[in-house]
Amino acid sequence: MTFETEGAPELWPAPFRGKVPVQAHVTIPGSKSVTNRALVLASLADSPSTLRRPLISRDSALMRSGLVAMGIVIEEVDDAWMIKPGALSGPALIDVGNAGTVMRFLPPVAALANGAISFDGDARSYERPIGPVIRALEELGVQIDHQGRYSLPMVVHGTGTLHGGEIDIDASASSQFLSALLLIGPSTIKGISARHIGGQLPSMPHIDMTVAMLRDFGAEVEVDHDLNTWKVHSSVLHGRDFVIEPDLSNAAPFLSIAMLCGGSITINDWPRATTQPGDHLRSILSAMGAQISLDDAGLTLTGAGAIHGIDIDLHDVGELTPAIAALAALADSPSHLRGIGHLRLHETDRLAALTREINGLGGNVREDETSLHITPAPLHGGIFHTYDDHRLATAGATIGLLVTGVEVENVATTKKTLPDFPGLWSSLLA
Repeated sequence: MTFETEGAPELWPAPFRGKVPVQAHVTIPGSKSVTNRALVLASLADSPSTLRRPLISRDSALMRSGLVAMGIVIEEVDDAWMIKPGALSGPALIDVGNAGTVMRFLPPVAALANGAISFDGDARSYERPIGPVIRALEELGVQIDHQGRYSLPMVVHGTGTLHGGEIDIDASASSQFLSALLLIGPSTIKGISARHIGGQLPSMPHIDMTVAMLRDFGAEVEVDHDLNTWKVHSSVLHGRDFVIEPDLSNAAPFLSIAMLCGGSITINDWPRATTQPGDHLRSILSAMGAQISLDDAGLTLTGAGAIHGIDIDLHDVGELTPAIAALAALADSPSHLRGIGHLRLHETDRLAALTREINGLGGNVREDETSLHITPAPLHGGIFHTYDDHRLATAGATIGLLVTGVEVENVATTKKTLPDFPGLWSSLLA
């Protein structure tokens, strides 16, 4: 089925289910965050790696293509990718699309290459911040042509080696700025010691993920949270046979089915221990009224018949905000979602977009600089615009479970992290 047409994006009628209980098991595709970090680390290792059950989506395809353009060999074998590292070189042209990990992780990798690596992407990628990464690389001696914009498009002129050293960086707009430097630390001559000098770091679990995965591939990493300093020593990374966890953040809309409609949903293979921010769904959705259990089969959520509003700081798990906002709009009491000002710099301004789209269906959402105040109100059908943001699309689908006539614009944008969201969603509601 095609979800895009010439001209305006097609409107996808979100399936309505109402209060009809569901009983289902769902296998969620692999984590984008883990997949793209593993691709980078495997490409910088001293021997081949096997990534099992990687996410196959637009974001991971862009990361893979960017690495291949610089000389890495990546082959598909069954449900795995075989990564054969080699000398990084240019010239090459890398399309980052609108993928934050690609636009921020690959320029430092390009600094290790020998030659000119050009970066370009979607129109929105020109607006998303990458200046702190560019400045940090320039301070480390890398020549970058960006016409003084400190944004895309740009050209990184690598010399084949990078000295490394100490660097200060303000990662308050995105934790990916810090992760981008840490990932190449082992491959520099002196390693990299990065100190965060800005406001509160967002998405700390993603930084913990970067550190854990560096260690998985053999790196030595020292962390001093009191000094906001991360030191990655120069070392040799080793290839690994690595299983990609399911993307727990992508589980949020599927768990919402049981919360809204009743019954239970089991997410297969939910890890007992993980650095993924999506694992916080266990405590968040429990506080909103769900019953949750975790065993060897996975995580099971049982709807308790009502959804309660929540007052919560989502600063560290901001990517969950659209899913939580959709539930809050259908709850039995008001919600206050705090600490999420950095979401204005994501695929779209998520605070403005959620406010506009939920209110467009009759909701009562008020935004301020860093939070959303959501007071439940009777909702009606209408178009739910997505602004090329995959998490806006799944939020619209979630609301459509209990509101007839919701049409999601450009549901194909979910391909960013979910290869066939419409098909999987519809199969669970059939």
